[in-house]
Amino acid sequence: MTDFIQQYSPITQALMATLFTWGLTAAGAALVFFVKTIKPKLMDSMLGFAAGVMIAASFWSLLAPGIEMAEQMGHIPWLTAVIGFLGGGFFMRLTDSLLPHLHPGLAMGQSEGIKTSWQRSTLLVLAITLHNIPEGLAVGVAFGAVAADLSSATIGGAIALAVGIGLQNFPEGAAVSLPLRREGMGRTKSFLMGQASGVVEPVAGMLGAAFVLHMQNILPYALCFAAGAMIFVVVEELIPESQRNPANIDQVTMATMAGFAVMMILDVALG
Repeated sequence: MTDFIQQYSPITQALMATLFTWGLTAAGAALVFFVKTIKPKLMDSMLGFAAGVMIAASFWSLLAPGIEMAEQMGHIPWLTAVIGFLGGGFFMRLTDSLLPHLHPGLAMGQSEGIKTSWQRSTLLVLAITLHNIPEGLAVGVAFGAVAADLSSATIGGAIALAVGIGLQNFPEGAAVSLPLRREGMGRTKSFLMGQASGVVEPVAGMLGAAFVLHMQNILPYALCFAAGAMIFVVVEELIPESQRNPANIDQVTMATMAGFAVMMILDVALG
């Protein structure tokens, strides 16, 4: 697989990888054609698994390589990591405060961001879209970093990141389409709305790859920035959403650890 992917430019590689992650978002949304709902315990566990994948990806695929790159390029490693990591968090905090969105299971009065008259379905899609911005960016930056020819960035590691993000996109697609179906929307429209939340990933992926290709000196910052953005999403959104039901917390915690372990195996084995 790596030989096949390496024949393309980093931007094309990022596009192919994020089309894959978008495809798994669509696959999750497609559950609406087969079921009308998923047991809350299972959905919570799927979101917990997604959180574990993102935590592991943030360190193994982004933060650790970013620190190693900073050292190889003569930067102060800890300072580069802190600036990039916190920058990613502040960026997501700003986006979260401005972009109108509504998390599944909440009433319209609990929507976040700038207040609008947009429909509930639109706000639900935007909530998951907010998750997908840093995910697409992270994949793009990872493939762009490979082109810098530094030992800490490998094509296998970038592929592992794309696979891990794809796995955790599956429950996110379902988290949009199934609530819309329960509220009376048709199956096809619910599916289309659910998969639409992943459209941003190919765009963010190509932008991330192009950005680091033309500004390789900031590569370590970009990797740490993507890690910070992903950790923000995990702490702000995924973990609270997965642990709303106290009776499921133990199972969700184990699912989170399983997600971390799966991503760690992927990164270490492929990277």
